[in-house]
Amino acid sequence: MKAQFTQVELFSGFDKTDFTLYSSYAINEGETLSLNTLAFFQKFEAEKDQVFDEIGLQPTLFWNVTDHIAIGPSLYYNSIAGYSERLSALFKLKKSQFLLALIPTIAYSEQTNATYAEAFAQFQFSKPLNDKISLWVNGQFLSVWDKFTTHSRSFQQWRAGVSYNGHQLGIGFDFDQYGPQPIQKSSFGIYYRKTL
Repeated sequence: MKAQFTQVELFSGFDKTDFTLYSSYAINEGETLSLNTLAFFQKFEAEKDQVFDEIGLQPTLFWNVTDHIAIGPSLYYNSIAGYSERLSALFKLKKSQFLLALIPTIAYSEQTNATYAEAFAQFQFSKPLNDKISLWVNGQFLSVWDKFTTHSRSFQQWRAGVSYNGHQLGIGFDFDQYGPQPIQKSSFGIYYRKTL
């Protein structure tokens, strides 16, 4: 939450390709304010699934209340859902080999003129084998509910791989759900991740 970093990930398989960039850095000397930016691009290979192609950009200004809790506003643009204003809380637990982050959000969509709720969770676990090589397991989970009652979008993303000198490579599974009667899509592929 307070350390400056940029993480990029490319996931690609027969069904879809994802590119994700996440960056975070403190913007004041006391490190009580940080700017976190998420940008992603998702492209499905099959022509019938290209209605689910997405681009998203979300800068968030977090006030770091403690080492484990932050709160802040953001403006989010999504190529499918349009613009929304958001207020999020970040709860973070970090140990030497484990990270857990939970981000509940309340938002207002300009496209639908309605509020919605979102819950995001991420975990990372690493097991060093030596000074240069470690095993990694990562998971990201999202659920979005329009007007707090109607399912809009969810995903579960799993990654497992090996890191060598900070370069992660491995296999991934993405499970996507769209709409109130969820249309489900699943993807298997390989991923590469680098934290700068």
